[in-house]
Amino acid sequence: MTRRIEDYGMVGDLQTAALVGLDGAVDWMCLPRFDSPACFAALLGDERNGSWKLGPEGAGDCTRRRYRDGTLILETEWDLPEGRVRVIDLMPPRSEQADLVRIVEGISGHVSMTTELRLRFDYGDVVPWVTRDGGALLAVAGPDAVRVDVDAAVDMTPSGVADDFVHRARFTVGPGDRVPFVLTYHASHLAAKKPVVADEALRDTEEFWRSWVARSTYTGPWADAVHRSLITLKALTYAPTGAIVAAATTSLPEEIGGARNWDYRYCWLRDAAFTLQALIGTGFIDEARDWREWLLRAVAGDPADLQIMYGLDGRRRLPEYTIDWLPGFEGSSPVRIGNGAAGQLQIDVWGETLDALHLAREAGLENDHEAWRLQKSLLEHLAQHWDDLDNGLWEVRGPRRAFVHSRVMAWAGFDRAVRAVEEGGLDGPVEQWRAVRDRIHADVCAHGFDAERNTFTQFYGSDGLDAALLLIGQVGFLPWDDPRVVGTVDAVQRELSEDELLLRYDTDADDGVDGLPGGESTFLVCNFWLVDALHGIGRREEAVALFERLLTLRNDLGLLSEEYDVRTGRHLGNTPQAFSHLGLVNSALRLGLGATPRDIEAGVTAQVAVTPAAKEIA
Repeated sequence: MTRRIEDYGMVGDLQTAALVGLDGAVDWMCLPRFDSPACFAALLGDERNGSWKLGPEGAGDCTRRRYRDGTLILETEWDLPEGRVRVIDLMPPRSEQADLVRIVEGISGHVSMTTELRLRFDYGDVVPWVTRDGGALLAVAGPDAVRVDVDAAVDMTPSGVADDFVHRARFTVGPGDRVPFVLTYHASHLAAKKPVVADEALRDTEEFWRSWVARSTYTGPWADAVHRSLITLKALTYAPTGAIVAAATTSLPEEIGGARNWDYRYCWLRDAAFTLQALIGTGFIDEARDWREWLLRAVAGDPADLQIMYGLDGRRRLPEYTIDWLPGFEGSSPVRIGNGAAGQLQIDVWGETLDALHLAREAGLENDHEAWRLQKSLLEHLAQHWDDLDNGLWEVRGPRRAFVHSRVMAWAGFDRAVRAVEEGGLDGPVEQWRAVRDRIHADVCAHGFDAERNTFTQFYGSDGLDAALLLIGQVGFLPWDDPRVVGTVDAVQRELSEDELLLRYDTDADDGVDGLPGGESTFLVCNFWLVDALHGIGRREEAVALFERLLTLRNDLGLLSEEYDVRTGRHLGNTPQAFSHLGLVNSALRLGLGATPRDIEAGVTAQVAVTPAAKEIA
């Protein structure tokens, strides 16, 4: 494979997603859910690991591609000497079954097309048994079954062992011709459902997305970018539970050829407040409520058992293992399934959860006795453990430390609880919470701040910095105009910068803080945090300039992955990355307000105040 990460576009049905390359090949698709094994896994290997090519015969990358305005419908076009052709890819929002619809549309001239289908279940390892049902193909392997319905004029000819079990077809399209393909997944022990009609699915899917995005209340200067990010976040939502996955992929590398390859098809509590902030701030109250409800279900139980991440349905066990038959993206191995970081201790998640539920309550989403009782239980645990050593926000696999961000977020948890009593009239031991809050604040200021360098540090006694320190002003730990906050913003910008974009931390600092080999590239969400921090300390023009530079790093479809390599100009890490798109939306909201936010929710509540949907439920 010679593809770059940014060469892929995504289509999805709100339960899973498919990635489509510039050449019209579907190289990644997990069925039936985001976290299921892939049936097309060429993204992490080559076409032999599963791929579905569809494009002009002998042609390479497309001439252009785009999403239909306000939708997740992908259109890929080729201009050729013999004519012009378009492939339309979509997945109808799911009711019962997962469908991938591909429509070839002739625009001008007569173009010879080819398709090659290699279904490989279990991440490219299992070749299915394929039979025919009229013109359709039926592929079965263990628990999985796929039906592929094709146009009557297209004959999908099978090739055997010598040709790697591939089904091929060639056909020609002229002006106005439309040749549909529909791939439908079902459990192998169940009968296949009737496939969708391609053009009806196209119409219904277009109507769904345009109706959805029309609910946005964002009217700021970057509306196209914000709405594309919101559509991407919606596409990363697992509709049955309201969970939002961190990304649609696993094991795309943070360094080409390196081992920093992680499975991101799960839900992180660290995203909770940022997600609610983005959804509430743009008027998507139903989605915010669904995410809040998922959050409450996931964290229910003994507060000592709180995890940093959960499965789509709130599942806790996410065992990590590697698969050796996939070489990894550009040889970046190992390929990991599951995520061992689920078992790490990260003190900040208690604060992030409490902060998110406070934000929901402030927006009118939260008024539930049991939810408040759960929060008080979380606070009781946090009061005894806020000063435990932990693995920190970035899931380092080195020694546990006294991470500054972890303790700042513990402070935020108690601060929100105090405010809930003092301003919201809820019950609780406010004097005790205030005392713990003040004790944390004094401890962080005494031990997490380097007065000689005028900056907070990554952990107590650290020589290194951490881009998460940019959130100190945003969460209200200190005012934006405090010299320690301004000094920290300057230090982070100076010491973690590569070509004026930020790393999340220096992997070489403190003798290798994360305990992992190799390095990584600039981390996109941290740069949106820098936008917010620059705006917060009054450097608005610089903030806007950085924000607009970050917009240029999106691929041609408006998508962002996790990281950006300034040396090669390439995306790195899993894609599309929810954290990056959340950062984009929230920065646009802050910059659009034209005023300095007081803390993490101040910049949003001002926006919510003019949101009709929020007024209805407040």
